Amino acid sequence: MSILTGVIFVVVAAVCAFLLAYVMTPAVRVLAFRIGAVDVPLDGRRIHKKPIPRIGGLSIYLAFTVTTMLFCDFSRELVTLWVGGGVLVILGIIDDVVRLNAWIKFIVQLVVAGFAVANGTLIDHVNVGGGYVSLGVMSIPLSVLWIAGLMNAINFIDGLDGLACGVSAISSLSLLAVVTLHGDTVSTLLCAIMLGACFGFLPFNSNPARIFMGDTGALFLGFSFAVLSVQGVFKLHTVLAFIVPLMIFALPLFDMIFAIIRRLCAKKSPFAPDRGHIHHRLIDMGFTQKESVKILYALCGTLGLVAVFCSEAMFEEHRFLKALAIALIAVALAAVNIIIMKNPETRRHSGLTEDDMTTADYIHELDPEKAHKIEMHNGGVIDPAILAEGAGTESQGDAPGTQNDADGNDAQSPAAPQPEAENKDEEPAQPNETEKIS
Repeated sequence: MSILTGVIFVVVAAVCAFLLAYVMTPAVRVLAFRIGAVDVPLDGRRIHKKPIPRIGGLSIYLAFTVTTMLFCDFSRELVTLWVGGGVLVILGIIDDVVRLNAWIKFIVQLVVAGFAVANGTLIDHVNVGGGYVSLGVMSIPLSVLWIAGLMNAINFIDGLDGLACGVSAISSLSLLAVVTLHGDTVSTLLCAIMLGACFGFLPFNSNPARIFMGDTGALFLGFSFAVLSVQGVFKLHTVLAFIVPLMIFALPLFDMIFAIIRRLCAKKSPFAPDRGHIHHRLIDMGFTQKESVKILYALCGTLGLVAVFCSEAMFEEHRFLKALAIALIAVALAAVNIIIMKNPETRRHSGLTEDDMTTADYIHELDPEKAHKIEMHNGGVIDPAILAEGAGTESQGDAPGTQNDADGNDAQSPAAPQPEAENKDEEPAQPNETEKIS
């Protein structure tokens, strides 16, 4: 197969997964209403105001499974993804309907992780400084910890409309770039299919969400990423290869780790819900849902880019310095944009939010001298009706501490944040749909 043919094959597979996920999601949404897998906001804890189905991850799983059956050769890795992912999807659906005990879900996660390890998904060594370091007896517990940890990490970050699915898509793209650069054609195809499935579901999950991914999707995606990273990234022939997957998944991993530490320090259960996640902090700073998600997308993409730069296949020399340079530039740009977004006036002018500024708004913002210059540029004539229309109005959606109507949410002040929603709590097997801000 020529290179061009191989590229076309991968693209067609990704498009197939995209179309399947996109077409299946409406049917999955109907199924959710039929079986009662719906988050109904009957109490004051939930912030979304209408019933929203939870099992959207089923369409991602089905799209991935069907596409891999069509385009991939049979392998133990595929069996691991199909069987392990299927068990987690069933677990998520049952939990969304009858609310299983948290420890039962956690035990099922460990069993699925153990199945993956027994089927060959094992971190038995890592490459450090160009030499192999055997993990010995620690290989099995570390592999189980990585798989179960990443499952819950994706679940923890599933707190805003489109956040977990978008972060998963960006992580898939980063993994795709790394394995492609290292010539791993099997992992390249699998990552492309996963990318297509995530993009197919994202239009229904973006704010305002019409369906939640739920544990069904978060656990499956986390499990799949763990398996793909072990098979295609951890054992790369590159210096400090283990850094690459840690950078790709740094955002959800660190959010989960900090959440557990924060709760333990507060003498709470590590699975007790709170509003301390990074997405909650952005909301409490005054950013809307869409703005918060965009910021976290950018952060996840930057970390993925750093991971790609750390790969030996990208640069032969000074790759770590170049990766560090990219990270520093990204931090500087992020700081500038955060400063811009925190100021209501500059936020409105930045283009990062939906701007409903009218001509009257702009003219009234200007000092008299600048307004007179604009009047002169227009031949000295300004229609009074234009100035009267919308005079003194402000963009309510961009004001700090409020939610734009386009976000499908009521206004909420960061000074008095609402409690987390209860449709998905951060218990071991389903940490975070309770924290939906949608």
